Order: sequence, then structure tokens, then C-alpha cells
Amino acid sequence: MALTGGQIHAERGHDGQAAYLTLENGRNNIVTFSTRRRMQELFTELDADPGVRVVVIRGAGENFTSGGDIAGFMEVEPFDFTSLGHDITAPARSPKPVIAAIDGYCFGVGLELALSADIRVAARRAQFALPEMNLGMIPGSGGTQRLSRLIGPSRAKYHVMTGTRFSAAQAHEWGVVAELADDASGLTDVTEALVGKLLGFSAAALRTAKEVLDRGGDGPLYTGIELERKAYAMLRSTRDFAEGVAAFGEKRKPEFRHQ
Repeated sequence: MALTGGQIHAERGHDGQAAYLTLENGRNNIVTFSTRRRMQELFTELDADPGVRVVVIRGAGENFTSGGDIAGFMEVEPFDFTSLGHDITAPARSPKPVIAAIDGYCFGVGLELALSADIRVAARRAQFALPEMNLGMIPGSGGTQRLSRLIGPSRAKYHVMTGTRFSAAQAHEWGVVAELADDASGLTDVTEALVGKLLGFSAAALRTAKEVLDRGGDGPLYTGIELERKAYAMLRSTRDFAEGVAAFGEKRKPEFRHQ
């Protein structure tokens, strides 16, 4: 049945503090409907695990994913499509920092998944696209909204309405991707360096920063600044902030307890 198949391998690293979710389904890591459900299930588990502080999403082999299981679309009732994007956007709702490490193809729902992450890094050979227009369809898992917020409505309309691919270099220039690596090995190095850096910060501060950035961006500037101000005041009461201040004064590396 086209709706099933594919796997997401879940592994831990950095003494269990980092979770690695690896898409695997053939050469192109096709995302099936069961893969979508599994992604949400995994994030439900990871979000509830206080030991996990950073999540990485990647693809097995040469590609992140070329997109969804097109044949499976016709096996889903139209009404069921109304909740289609909720599972693939689980990274955006997670309180933890989520990194998308992208190599090769990052198309369709694969790009929507990557856009749901907080930080994207990519190999220079990576290619990006929302090609749904070729099917007489539009992106349905946040692609139109998240891409337009990152690259602006004009560029987003061009790439959504024409299905045209853009390169890793363009993605980096436009702010879709934070850092580029020369090859797959370099991408691993870049990803691990980023994971290590995030693990060195306070989990409470990271969680708060993500929420303020996400929620503040959805409202007027004044509302966002007010949210930031109150979050800043809240963090003043944390043990991590006290430790950070003490470490600064003592010229040592802080030892955050993530509370």
C-alpha cells in the first residue's frame, strides 16, 4: 500500500542529549503517510524527554528527501488532507532546538519539514524546491507560509507558482540556510559543531528564545517586544542565569543546570 513504507531511524548522541532522526526510504527517502505520522510520534516522545536537548533531522544516503509519496495522495480522502501538515510541522512546535541537515534533494514535503526546523545547514550540492504546481496542487504542510516569511513574498510566489528549484548557495544567500558545507563529510562536521554549541547553552534560555522568536514574529512589533521583555524578566529568576553571571565574573565556562 502506498501509504506505508519508509522508516525514521532514531538515535542518540552526546551522552543522550542529542536525538538524530534519519529519514530512510530508498535512494530518495520518499516521505509516506506513515512516515508523517511517525515523525509526530517521535517528536511527542522527544518533547517529553528532559534528557534530550537538541534534535537533528537528516536523510540517509545522498538525499534529504525528494518529497512525498505522490501515488499515495489518491488513497487519502479529501477531508483527511485538512490535517495533513500537522505531523510534518512537529519540529516547529517542539520546545527544543531542531536542526535540519540537508544534502542532495530537499523537495516538496522535505523542504516543508526542513522549514519547520529552527536552523538549517546544507551541503553545497543540495537543491531545494516546492514542485507541487506540477501536480496541479500547492504545498500543504506550511511551505507557502514559511518560505514567504524567509525569502519574501515575491521570491516565494515565483518558486511556489513555477516550481523552480533553487540552489544551496541561493538558500544561504536568502537566509533559508544558516551555513554551507562543501560535501557530506563537511555537513556532518558542521552539524556536530552546531549541536555541540547548542548543548553548551542553557536549555531554558534556548526554549524561551525559540518561543519568543516564533510567537513574536506572528504579531505586531510592539507585541513581540512586550513578549521579549517579559521573557527576559522571567529568565532573570533561573538558576542558569545566576550561573552565567557568576561564570562571567569568574572568567570561567558556565555549567548550566538547564533550569
